[in-house]
Amino acid sequence: MENETKLKHFESLIDADSNIEPRDWMPEDYRKHLVRQISQHAHSEVIGMQPEGNWISRAPSLRAKKILLAKIQDEGGHGLYLYSAAETLGISRDELIQQLHSGKAKYSSIFNYPALTWADIGAIGWLVDGAAIVNQVSLQRTSYGPYARAMVRICKEESFHQRQGYEIMAHMMQGTPEQQEMAQDAMNRWWWPSLMMFGPHDTNSPHSGNAIKWKIKRASNDVLRQKFIDKTVQQAEIIGLTVPDKDLKWNEETKHYEHGEINWEEFQSVINGNGPCNKQRMDNHLKAHHEGEWVRKAATAYALKQNQSVKQ
Repeated sequence: MENETKLKHFESLIDADSNIEPRDWMPEDYRKHLVRQISQHAHSEVIGMQPEGNWISRAPSLRAKKILLAKIQDEGGHGLYLYSAAETLGISRDELIQQLHSGKAKYSSIFNYPALTWADIGAIGWLVDGAAIVNQVSLQRTSYGPYARAMVRICKEESFHQRQGYEIMAHMMQGTPEQQEMAQDAMNRWWWPSLMMFGPHDTNSPHSGNAIKWKIKRASNDVLRQKFIDKTVQQAEIIGLTVPDKDLKWNEETKHYEHGEINWEEFQSVINGNGPCNKQRMDNHLKAHHEGEWVRKAATAYALKQNQSVKQ
């Protein structure tokens, strides 16, 4: 009876669009879903630094290098906000990282593709971060308070990232034929993985039902994907890029673009560890984690010493 009363109170908060806070009672499935989603989001931000970090020393100008450094720093901060939000659910940072290293926790499949040219940095900023923004704007209204509040700042910074990527692509399309070809090649390689970022179609998404019911997600995978397509196709046309989808067409009746079939076999293959860079990404993360152990120990020792000084 006590749990039924708590459940009714929880559901009343959800129905009233009130935030669930860490000290509030919540169903265990709600907590587990949040841990899975927030940790996957955090891992994606941190792993997502790798394909761009490889281009810091090869950026074509000092201005481009400074912007890229700022972007990568932002992404590290996003990971910190999100890990901190996940910790309010009763799971430690160490456990979250261990789940990533063991393969129990996932990160976005998009980051298992290589960044081959400078145009890829533009495509990542414009397409990948653009897709992330579409999803994350709605997460500012997610039902779990710490997650929603973290998303406010993240969305502001992601909008900067999207503009940075679009600027790179626009400048390249105004450049030499070789630069234009490079930009189109990056568009061709990143378009479909960007659509996969939203997850499977609603009918095949195992987690969407409860996420929508609990208002963790405010829109379904297909609705968010459609928003991204409608917005991005027009942006591509403005700078002269061609969307690599022969079935893409405008539906005057629905006022939306219709698109071709997504290769879900590729999506599943990459998620299961068979993407072009899965092993490389995880090896790099493991190496950085182990080499940074002394920093974590030093920071912990310093914090303990400061706490002891305050108590004295």
